[in-house]
Amino acid sequence: MSLREKIATLKAQVEKKLPQKTRDVMDRATADLAVSGILNGTIKVGDTLPGFTLPNQNGTPVNSNELLKNGPLVISVFRGAWCPYCMLELEALEEVSQQFQEAGANILIISPQTQAASLKTKTEKALSFDIISDLGSLYTSKLGLVFSLPEDLRKVYKGIGIDLPSFNGDESWELPMPARLIVSQTGKVMNADINPDYTKRPEPTDTLRELLDMAKQDLTNA
Repeated sequence: MSLREKIATLKAQVEKKLPQKTRDVMDRATADLAVSGILNGTIKVGDTLPGFTLPNQNGTPVNSNELLKNGPLVISVFRGAWCPYCMLELEALEEVSQQFQEAGANILIISPQTQAASLKTKTEKALSFDIISDLGSLYTSKLGLVFSLPEDLRKVYKGIGIDLPSFNGDESWELPMPARLIVSQTGKVMNADINPDYTKRPEPTDTLRELLDMAKQDLTNA
């Protein structure tokens, strides 16, 4: 099954499980975010990726400029292990991670969750790529992705057992929108898939095709 098919199946299961009032709050929050104007301020194709040095799940500093010396980056912004849609995306990326490596690209996950949560995620899912800790969403704020959850949605999350302060190590109740970026070795953003609707994710195979097309263009222009 494709990632979109898996997400559609999950979404149908979630809609059957949750009460209508809960779904209404979640749907309204997503719709309000979409019309809030947040997308006007997000990182765009053609922008230069802001550099970073952030710890991975083991606490080891990861520097974006050093990584780019080895090839392009595929960056996925991950809300947290509590989000089943995010977990499906991680699994889908892992399924084609070898192909990304063969294309010369490194996959990197950026998440506001704590290092302990990220280490657990990486270990349990046997991921071949790092999960970078962006505590307080300070870096993803630079990308224009961060928003504050409305109060009614916070209550819904608490009611279904999603304790964001515990996962993220702060009381902000802020999250980044999911995003998938392709960054060339020069640091230029070549593709940016950002959606206020967290149930919509790009196919990893589409990202891989973009990477391969980018490599062909580089060879043509060489």
